[in-house]
Amino acid sequence: MARPRKFDEQQVLEAARERFWSNGYAATRMDDIAAATGLGKGSLYGAFGGKQELFHRVFDEYCGSIVDATRQDLRGDDADAYERLSAHIHAVAASTAADAAHRGCLLAKGTAELAEHDTVVAQRARVAVDALQSALADDIAACQRHGDIAPDHDPAKLAALVLAVLRGIEALGKAGATEQTLTDIADTALAVLPRP
Repeated sequence: MARPRKFDEQQVLEAARERFWSNGYAATRMDDIAAATGLGKGSLYGAFGGKQELFHRVFDEYCGSIVDATRQDLRGDDADAYERLSAHIHAVAASTAADAAHRGCLLAKGTAELAEHDTVVAQRARVAVDALQSALADDIAACQRHGDIAPDHDPAKLAALVLAVLRGIEALGKAGATEQTLTDIADTALAVLPRP
């Protein structure tokens, strides 16, 4: 009969996420995660599989959380849609500027490091990016219905542009761009959206 687990699985996943996020996949060893969690490697392997399976689990949860948070930020009445879009874009710039360690986004970091050789990461990243674009498109369509963005533009294409700007803000922040630079990019992104 198998012994019951005597650890908090979510705490282990959070500790693993911090290691992968700070060091990257290649530079993180199961020994590092074992040390961070206080578990033996055997317990980690037994509960989560190998390092790749553990990363997949961490990456999947992170992608899900960032999509859920974005949907929550952008959900609401048409009358407030432009304000939500502006707040979301500025929040990404502000949180990126506040990232003193320049860790960036785990979605971007994991995708850049692994997607070329890991189909699970590539597929999960694609699903997350599509969901982020869809959430932005829904909000932009709401802006159009309320008359804040010109209605004769495809909201999905505008959402793709905004998403590219947000990912660019995160990349520039990781490279050490100043808070003012990131705020200026956010302001410019909003200014170039077609107004009625």
